[in-house]
Amino acid sequence: MTSPTPRIRSAIATGVAVFATGIVLVTTWWRRDLEQRKAILNETLPVHSAWWRDNAKQPGELLYVAIGDSAAQGIGASSPNKSYVGVLADHVRLATGRTVRVVNLSVSGATVALAVRDQLPRFDKLEPDLVTVAIGANDIAQWNPDAFETGIRSVFDALPPHALVADLPCFHLPHNEIKVAMANEIIRRIAADRTLTVVPLHATTKRAGFRSILTHVAKDRFHPNDRGYRSWAEAFLPAMSADVAHRFAAVNHTPTEAD
Repeated sequence: MTSPTPRIRSAIATGVAVFATGIVLVTTWWRRDLEQRKAILNETLPVHSAWWRDNAKQPGELLYVAIGDSAAQGIGASSPNKSYVGVLADHVRLATGRTVRVVNLSVSGATVALAVRDQLPRFDKLEPDLVTVAIGANDIAQWNPDAFETGIRSVFDALPPHALVADLPCFHLPHNEIKVAMANEIIRRIAADRTLTVVPLHATTKRAGFRSILTHVAKDRFHPNDRGYRSWAEAFLPAMSADVAHRFAAVNHTPTEAD
């Protein structure tokens, strides 16, 4: 087998160099584009927060309180009410025929420790009919299982028995999923000790598959989009529907002569 001639070797080297340059340019463009998309979504943070604050002023026969992070705020959705919190509130209105006041205590970027610090003091002043908790995804970046467990205990200790708590969603990437599995074991164990219902957010989001990164995720490639938030709501709906039917059916019942 003969070796390539100097001209062929030069052509190959040139081709490799051009290809490598192309990869660098595409990667650079992709990163810049992603950063721009993130920046655009970051501009919605105060908008969503203000929307939920204004929405909390609306009266309602039932009080629904949400503890969480940017997912509860609906960052990545086309509008704040398209978050899973908004979808669940609409479901309760339809299921009960009652008005629902929503107090969304969530804060974008919140970790479990920040939820204990910032959200629980406000939660303690309320008497909610419905409670959802989805917190902990932001803890995965700087994972500390001991701190996570301490925080989850504090959050769960503050909840009423009817509260619905979600395990962490599927991150799909193996190095993150190892930490998510540890976090979800902690959530399920502590919830069981307090007889709290855990909704299967991880199983629901995992079932959507790896392709959901393209179909269920917003432009920043992190937060859910409208479709993704509907998936989150689907994780809560069976437990919430059963809870609403059990606790509020008697109130809606009209006595008859047979009673």
